[in-house]
Amino acid sequence: MERKLNIQIERLPDGMYLATSEDVQGLIAQGRTVSETIEIARDVAKKLLEAQGSNANLLPEVENHFSYPLVID
Repeated sequence: MERKLNIQIERLPDGMYLATSEDVQGLIAQGRTVSETIEIARDVAKKLLEAQGSNANLLPEVENHFSYPLVID
């Protein structure tokens, strides 16, 4: 079952992107593009949830419909 968490993405002065989350303690991911940063954040979140012994079931389920910001270059 898919779960969701919120991440905040910030563009850094050097052009890189930084992702953090209040939903998963310790989640920090950095990438060259928004897409790369999201992918890294997904991997980090999975590993943190496993390492912290957190139950991913505490995160809300992905519903049949949801909003997603589409970033266009």
